[in-house]
Amino acid sequence: MSWTQSYLPLGNLGWSVLLAAAPVVVLLALLGIFHVRAHLAALAGLAVSLLVATAVFKMPPRLAAAAAGFGVLYGLLPIGWIVLCAIFVYDITVCTGQFEVLKRSVAGLADDRRVQAILIAFSFGAFIEGAAGFGTPVAISAAMLIGLGFKPRTAAGLALIGNTAPVAFGALGTPILALEKVTGIPQSLLAAMVGRQLPLFSLLIPFWLIWAMCGRRKMLEVWPACLVAGLSFGVVQFVVSNLFGAHLVDIAASIASILSVLVLLRFWKPAVTWRFDHDEYRENAIETVPKAGAPLDGGAAMRAWMPWVILSVLVFAWGFSRVKPMLDRVTIDMPIGALDQRVLRAPPVVAVPTPERAVFSFAWLSATGTALLISGILSGLLLGLRPAALARVFAGTVWRVRVSLLTIAAMLALGYVTRFGGLDSTMGLAFARTGKFFPLFSPLLGWLGVALTGSDTASNVLFGNLQQVTARQVGISPLLAAASNSSGGVMGKMIDAQSIVVAGVATDQQGHEGDILRDVFFHSLALAALVGVLVLLQAYVFPGVVPPLP
Repeated sequence: MSWTQSYLPLGNLGWSVLLAAAPVVVLLALLGIFHVRAHLAALAGLAVSLLVATAVFKMPPRLAAAAAGFGVLYGLLPIGWIVLCAIFVYDITVCTGQFEVLKRSVAGLADDRRVQAILIAFSFGAFIEGAAGFGTPVAISAAMLIGLGFKPRTAAGLALIGNTAPVAFGALGTPILALEKVTGIPQSLLAAMVGRQLPLFSLLIPFWLIWAMCGRRKMLEVWPACLVAGLSFGVVQFVVSNLFGAHLVDIAASIASILSVLVLLRFWKPAVTWRFDHDEYRENAIETVPKAGAPLDGGAAMRAWMPWVILSVLVFAWGFSRVKPMLDRVTIDMPIGALDQRVLRAPPVVAVPTPERAVFSFAWLSATGTALLISGILSGLLLGLRPAALARVFAGTVWRVRVSLLTIAAMLALGYVTRFGGLDSTMGLAFARTGKFFPLFSPLLGWLGVALTGSDTASNVLFGNLQQVTARQVGISPLLAAASNSSGGVMGKMIDAQSIVVAGVATDQQGHEGDILRDVFFHSLALAALVGVLVLLQAYVFPGVVPPLP
């Protein structure tokens, strides 16, 4: 028996939107205002979503429960698996003492904390985003920053802000490929259009990152590093996306950014080396980072970086077009019988009623988390840990992230109930009622989608078709609107529940997720609004930048 989604259950868009937004409002209020622990806030938001979906939107309780269970499965595999194994790699480097050596090697490149933040949170994080995505760059960048001596809350915020501009091309272009599937627009055109929007923000993000970290005056002292990191990334992002497609945009751009900053540092240093006040003593159980001092032995530096090199190589190889299909042969495909094709999406969200698929698919061998696990095991063995010691480290990691895994599962359950119940589409239709101002709000719809689902890919699947349908109605390019969903969505990545929880785990800030959310919420909304302004200009002032559709 099937059920068709209803987007105006109360007969009025305003009241319907108000109730559709209730689960998200409850979640964010509990986290950001009332300081409720993340797992309790997630469970409360899930309870509200189930109540609204069944009582207001008339979703059959059996379907609502199945949607929640589907979300739990996806939350644990692959997302929870990625988080667990990423923290496992970090824990190995800590217990073997290699993070202490890593601190010295980074300090040897740049004593200045601002330059360290650019290299790790923006440039290196973008590389991991391009290879893996789905929470991995936040976990790894935040863990590396905290290991370098950044305070946990600062490290979390910087990792989240840095992980924005690369997200649309993350995981070897997965969000763009998903957008192609739901819109029918060739991925080459989508990549080109996104590549004509995000490079401006790639240039901006390093400046924004350091301004958020230590203020405008301190940012201006390192403007050459901000400019070189952002400009090199943005130029390569534009060229690769417009000439070669979506797959290798972040990989190429991040490598260019890292190398450009390293070359710059051979000829330029900040006039004043800026450090945190706590760098001269221990605070919150974090050891101070030593000054550069005598250069490290080359072998010691290579040993310290080895786990991260292995991780980068394996994660990239796992996504490579010739390797992934072979690994994907070992896949679990499990239709959620109580849900699969039993929920129908209806006009105007889609042109004709369309059944929603609900198939839990987990390619456990090609999963990014598996690449991280193998990286940890190889690194541990090469660093001298015996198998029994490795097992103890892994068990300790599991125990440390147990509550966070529960939180991630509850967050994704909330998101899936919202999606299958049609609540998110109701909120999307409200944005679509903005008429000629739709280009301004189009990126905010993508921002909302990522904030709800935790994924630019999922947001594109959710709202991509709605974007192009609405664009045709208001008389703008469907390509521009569809691409804007992805470009605006990247700014929602820093406030989605999944990323907040991942940052909390990586920096050992469980229970302080509300503080992290408050730290980054303004940055997320302000950047999304700026994307809206850019899209408005591209729609009406500079329409020539939009490639024509075939």
